[in-house]
Amino acid sequence: MRYSKKVLSNGLSIITVPRHDSQAVTVLIMVKAGSRYETQSTNGLSHFVEHMMFKGTPNRPTTLDISKDLDRVGAEYNAFTSKDHTGYYIKINKDKISLALDILSDMLQRSKLDAEEIEREKGVITEEINMYEDNPMLYIEDVLEETIFGSNDSLGRLIIGPRKNIRKFKRNEFVKYLSEYYTANRTVIVVSGPINKDINKKVANLFSELKRGKGQKTFKNRINRQSQTRTGIVTKKSEQVQLCLGFPSYSYQDQERYSQALLAVILGGNMSSRLFISIRERQGLAYYIKADMNLYEDSGIFYIQAGLDKARLKQAITGILIELALIKESGVSNEEVKNAREFLKGKNTLQLEDSGNIASFIGRQALLQNRIMSPNEIDQQLRKVNPIKISQVAEKLFTQQKANLVMIGPVKANPIYKKMIGRHI
Repeated sequence: MRYSKKVLSNGLSIITVPRHDSQAVTVLIMVKAGSRYETQSTNGLSHFVEHMMFKGTPNRPTTLDISKDLDRVGAEYNAFTSKDHTGYYIKINKDKISLALDILSDMLQRSKLDAEEIEREKGVITEEINMYEDNPMLYIEDVLEETIFGSNDSLGRLIIGPRKNIRKFKRNEFVKYLSEYYTANRTVIVVSGPINKDINKKVANLFSELKRGKGQKTFKNRINRQSQTRTGIVTKKSEQVQLCLGFPSYSYQDQERYSQALLAVILGGNMSSRLFISIRERQGLAYYIKADMNLYEDSGIFYIQAGLDKARLKQAITGILIELALIKESGVSNEEVKNAREFLKGKNTLQLEDSGNIASFIGRQALLQNRIMSPNEIDQQLRKVNPIKISQVAEKLFTQQKANLVMIGPVKANPIYKKMIGRHI
């Protein structure tokens, strides 16, 4: 994958990824701003700011003015906020790239942040919170991270924030936030697709109003001091129990993350994984089960998630714990490692057929790792992993003291869950 990176004098990074086998081009702007940079009193502001970027500029006074310009050319556009970054993107016909760049530069540099619009949007975000809490499959991951990191840690708080914060935010807080975090040296712009050589000059001119900010805060690998099993229960009337069993894990600075990635595939990354075969196919205990990980600059989590019938909850928990114990005791085979590696390689190949996924793949690395690895380089790192390394990672991750079990559904706190974990791992 060929790309070029240019850092302007104000610190803005421009990355171009030329691909001439498509008619679509993606412009992605990623800012190193997210909920982990908030305090308890400002929690939710990063996500709220993302909403306000679409509420009008002097050039395009309303949301409709922005959306009409993009809808009339059939563009795909959206934004997202995570714990450590915020992104805005437009995917558009290559002939309309100037429109995409103009709109994004307008939004990020000249959004009005109208006080009346802020008040109106509070109702929208409150409904988004309601929708989110009504979807346990999505909400469970945040419950897990709050259990692992704690509500006093920014990684343990909800990206969307609490209702009480949303209700009190005022315009001056948005202005201050943008001046502090939406700065050139915290921003990466990726343009992926059939692009011309003058694209760097065009981007630099359009984003010239972005100022260099203060030095960026960096996070060093933290020591997790959890010393006993934790549980988190959200009692909710529903037909199904959503369950997450999670463990503190490696950050994206750790070399062990490659072993961890293969472990996640072997355990629950696809329909031939151990958990899928054991829990779903052989025992019929769940329709949905997976193993995955969230990586941050200084930490991470490894988790297993499933949707279960309450009547078979204990049986399913036992089955999951048995699979973890088996991996610790007996390890994995060379064939499993090879198959997991080929799965990830194939999955990455398919994902990187799309200009939007390419932009995200490149941009996230540039923003958060300060190093861009090609798919081949990642594959080379995965090839260094062997069954022994995966066993060592499993042994370190899956301990009784570091286990966190959270559930949402018609369940109540019960000491039996901690005992089950202690019995098996």
